[in-house]
Amino acid sequence: MHIPLIDSLEKYRRRNPVRLHVPGHKGGQALSPVMRQGDLPGWDVTELEGLDDLHNPDGAIAAAQQLAANLYGARHTFFLVNGTTVGIHALISATCAEGDMLVLPRNAHRSVLGGLVLSGARPVFLEPEIVPEFGFAAGFGKDRLKQLLPRRGVAAVLAVHPCYYGVVGDLAGVSELCRRYSVPLIVDEAHGTHLRFHPALPADALSLGADAVVQSVHKTGGAFTQASWLHLGTGRVQREQVARTLRLLQTSSPSYLLLASLDAARQQLARHGGDMLDELLEITQETLRELTRIPGLVVLGKEHLGTCGALDHDPTRLVVSVKGLGLSGYEVGRRLAAGYGVYVEMADAFNVVAVLAPGTGREDARALVRALADISLEARRDAGLPRVVIPSPAGPPVPPQVTTPRRAWLSPQRSVPLEESRGRVCGEIIAVYPPGTAIIYPGEEITPEVIEYLLQVRASGLHCQGAADPALRTVRVAD
Repeated sequence: MHIPLIDSLEKYRRRNPVRLHVPGHKGGQALSPVMRQGDLPGWDVTELEGLDDLHNPDGAIAAAQQLAANLYGARHTFFLVNGTTVGIHALISATCAEGDMLVLPRNAHRSVLGGLVLSGARPVFLEPEIVPEFGFAAGFGKDRLKQLLPRRGVAAVLAVHPCYYGVVGDLAGVSELCRRYSVPLIVDEAHGTHLRFHPALPADALSLGADAVVQSVHKTGGAFTQASWLHLGTGRVQREQVARTLRLLQTSSPSYLLLASLDAARQQLARHGGDMLDELLEITQETLRELTRIPGLVVLGKEHLGTCGALDHDPTRLVVSVKGLGLSGYEVGRRLAAGYGVYVEMADAFNVVAVLAPGTGREDARALVRALADISLEARRDAGLPRVVIPSPAGPPVPPQVTTPRRAWLSPQRSVPLEESRGRVCGEIIAVYPPGTAIIYPGEEITPEVIEYLLQVRASGLHCQGAADPALRTVRVAD
């Protein structure tokens, strides 16, 4: 008779939580009225006469995709019901073949592994710059590409714009360099659906010359979770190749509720996106002013980006360093949720990150300010108490690549104790989640630095994804 998942969801809902996390519709507050007033159970259907077919659209879905393409200035837009993850898989598979080189930043989301395994591409990782004071990885600039692009075998460049922390780099410069060498630039813009709709925000990837872009519309665009879209900006990424890959990877029973939420989100952004962001940016500035008055907190701004190669920051992605409190971001995140009903998007060793998406109200932002002021006061009272050592979000140095992720993933594997894995070839991806940046990929050598970092992760009890043993007692290695 138990319904444990529904019970847990209801327990969360009944707390009347402050939702400073994705999805960006904030529990329905920022959903398009079309969706709020719609007959959702009645819309949960299959590919019936007159409702089109996601995998070969020529009717309603095709028209909805064309409207989205028009809004973003894209050549073509694909609706995705398997999240931005499937879009990343499709773009890597459409641009890279077995043995080709894919250049990408190390702080790319772990979803790139699927594209690497499917395509057989060899990743060439660029270590990103670290933002001082906050300790997280930002991105890479065009200078890091200049030595790589002239090489034979570079099939594509993947950039993240913006990163999980809202920071963007010189994507225009990267795009210009990729055009010079006729290498497609594909962009993970999961956190940037809203950027196009306000001049005070960083420019979106398509306007900066990206060839193909994937956006998580559910994060900041007002769609349901798992609803994303993929834009093609130029002819350097072949439309039919992307469509062919999506037909292979996406479910054969797409949710019309997700598709409808994409159509409704597009209309709402087109009609009201600028006005919604005007209000949101006003709330954001008020919140920033209040947070900077709280002892022990530092709020990320453009002034912190000068030495790390980053150019700009999305102010609606509120990144707050809590190092000055003597607490980890994880601890502050737990206190916010347990003591105040304030749920932030993520935390790491040094920071908490709140998503102020369109629809966030003033009272939600004020609740965050009040809660952090209380936590600051408590932390100063408890100064001097022993603290748990939390590993830096920047992670260990990139380990040597022994073979491709595909070969390691498909090879025979076995589990060995983490402490005894030095020198072995890793057979799985291990990522602290969030933010989902891989500590080690399949095909990479397990170095002493990786082992030490994973031991710290294990001792801290941080949540991992990808590992067969999420407690990190053992690790899978390729024989």
